[in-house]
Amino acid sequence: MQGPAAAQTKWSLPAAYPTDNPHSVNLFAFAKDVGEATGGKLQITVHANASLFKAPEIKRAVQTGQAQAGEVIVSLHENDDPMFGIDVVPFLATSYPQSLKLWKASRPAVEKRLAAQGLKLLFAVPWGPQGIYAKKEINTVEDMKGLKWRAYNVGTARIADLVGAQAVTIQAAELPQALATGVVNAFMTSGSTGYDSKAWETMTYYYNTQAWIPKNITFVNQAAFEALDKPTQEAVLKAAAVAEERGWKLAEEKATWYLEQLTANKMKVLPPSDALKAGLNKVGDQLTADWLKKAGPEGQAVIDAYRKM
Repeated sequence: MQGPAAAQTKWSLPAAYPTDNPHSVNLFAFAKDVGEATGGKLQITVHANASLFKAPEIKRAVQTGQAQAGEVIVSLHENDDPMFGIDVVPFLATSYPQSLKLWKASRPAVEKRLAAQGLKLLFAVPWGPQGIYAKKEINTVEDMKGLKWRAYNVGTARIADLVGAQAVTIQAAELPQALATGVVNAFMTSGSTGYDSKAWETMTYYYNTQAWIPKNITFVNQAAFEALDKPTQEAVLKAAAVAEERGWKLAEEKATWYLEQLTANKMKVLPPSDALKAGLNKVGDQLTADWLKKAGPEGQAVIDAYRKM
């Protein structure tokens, strides 16, 4: 037994979501695929539910080699670089086919930025489309004024600014607590995060605005990747391509299921009114303009490429 054990490489992969969340499920499958393809030579341990590092700490932990790989919602790092926030520009890509096109158009730019930070991109997987959870009816953007609005990235905080709500920064792992204690009374997220945090215990309405489809990215420390032999590197990249495809399929299948669960738990799942839609589209135009101002010509080039696809 001594031989193979000595040649074994072990990686930690911190992630921020519960073990039964589709993103975590996909990561466990990725780790298993890598283990099998390398005959146990590379073993990846997934640490789900922010158990090793909290969401905002994961990227830095991988950059500094405290963990070899990690998964984060990429828009969490929009402040580092606007390109990390392209998938949360409201109403730019609102369906899975559009979202996949946007990913294909933006992937080279995202890869380039991660590489400059010593990280190698492995794959990206979407969440469900984003809708509004609220205690009270919301028929227009004016109804959002004064709400204690949970923000988890630049875009969600900016929406609060534009509609006159009060932004409260809360990551997914802390959301159930924030809802239970009334720290927030409205938020915008996917059906899955609403389900994970049992939103129906405190919220009454879910408006299916399909505002954007955020993504999680999984990446590895470049030096850790380069330390692997060629066949192991190839096994990791192959498993990553499979994980990306499986993750997109899973996300789309589960998006409908999550909304059914909200309904089953007595939440009112509704389409947005025309007035709310129009108001949110206006907010979206403003946020697209804001984003382009920050992202400059390269951002414009990515959006142009996306629109031509």
